[in-house]
Amino acid sequence: MRTGKIHIVDTTLRDGSHAVSHSFTADQAAAVAGGLDKAGVDMIEISHGDGISGSCINYGFSKVSELDLIKAASGVVKNAKLAVLLLPGVGTIEDLKQAQESGANAVRVATHVTEADIAIQHIGWAKQAGMFTVGFLMMTHMASPEKIVEQAKIFEGAGADYINLADSAGYMVPDDVKARVAALRAATGLPVGFHSHNNLGLSVANSLAAVEEGADYVDATCRGLGAGAGNTQIEVFCAVLKRQGYDVNTDAFAIMDVAENIVEPLMQRPQVIRTDSLLLGYAGVYSSFLLHTRRASEKFGIPPRDILVELGRRRMVGGQEDMIVDVAYQLSRKTKA
Repeated sequence: MRTGKIHIVDTTLRDGSHAVSHSFTADQAAAVAGGLDKAGVDMIEISHGDGISGSCINYGFSKVSELDLIKAASGVVKNAKLAVLLLPGVGTIEDLKQAQESGANAVRVATHVTEADIAIQHIGWAKQAGMFTVGFLMMTHMASPEKIVEQAKIFEGAGADYINLADSAGYMVPDDVKARVAALRAATGLPVGFHSHNNLGLSVANSLAAVEEGADYVDATCRGLGAGAGNTQIEVFCAVLKRQGYDVNTDAFAIMDVAENIVEPLMQRPQVIRTDSLLLGYAGVYSSFLLHTRRASEKFGIPPRDILVELGRRRMVGGQEDMIVDVAYQLSRKTKA
């Protein structure tokens, strides 16, 4: 078994935002962040589900300004890093500056797996501003390990503190994860992180595979709250790590209490694998497309399965949420023809 500490990154207040239609309040953010911090989580990510300044008609509007959420969380977080997600082109350096002024001290700059070069300026600014900075590659099932290494080296050259690989569609199986983590560890001197979705029911297994292959950071959420069928369930994963003898700061019993007593009452529905979320993983579709697809399905009378399979066929990626309506409309026209 590998040695060294495993750092737990909780993304309940960011990825979980998708599952509650970006409706977290400042009081809820403070309660969740405070509980996570006391439980020993190493990093807490908070922002709109699509990153800072993601509140818009394309992605869905936030109920409360994310700056207010960051301020609420920063007031109770004493030990963990408080991070935001930034997608270049959605959020700007000015947005990042405001997030830092509101209390964020870390940022994860996320791009599609082949577009790391658009993050160079954002990573550079964050490092100069004293923020802990992560290069975050999304939809990594769509690229070979060799391509991922190429892109990760761009993040490394820009000054990132570690590289995070995201299975944004919940498409990968453990061998896929191991191949990508192993390649990255062999090619760079940076720590590696992993972010999983549970669309095929493999998020805990995939996260464990990443750890076994040498990943130092793993993303997870309370009750698995997140886009699609959700993320790696933090209380389950921490229990597995403890059983396996891995060194983690997060207290397994304390994080169970946070999940059950603080987060579960905020959930709008149980985080389960339904047919449409399963199809996200099967077709390799971005997990945050799920609620958009359900709405388009109701509007145009097209089964979610048909929409998701077509989105997968077209290899749609994050940022193309507006195309979900177009696809549903086109399919409805064919049905009527």
